[in-house]
Amino acid sequence: EVQLVESGGGLVQAGGSLRLSCAASGFTFDDYAIGWFRQAPGKEREWVSCISTSDGSTYYADSVKGRFTISRDNAKNTVYLQMNSLKPEDTGVYYCNAFFGARDYWGQGTQVTVSS
Repeated sequence: EVQLVESGGGLVQAGGSLRLSCAASGFTFDDYAIGWFRQAPGKEREWVSCISTSDGSTYYADSVKGRFTISRDNAKNTVYLQMNSLKPEDTGVYYCNAFFGARDYWGQGTQVTVSS
């Protein structure tokens, strides 16, 4: 069974930090690029960051560039999102997504709330 389980969300004050984890199982993790998305209340889900399979190239939305860092540990089948200098507009449910060709898996999400 394919599973992506996010964790590490919570309530933090503006300027604080959180580290999200996405633990994967049930598929060949090394073959999949992994992305993070988020969805704020009443808004569309938006892409935040992703990391490739081969050379570990990373990509970020302009809104988080310089504050968030994505990384992966293939030995642990886990991807991390280190979030620093958090802002209230970073509030939302954060989802990880594994994709490889036509295959596309999602986790259940973890809530991040940044208070002002």
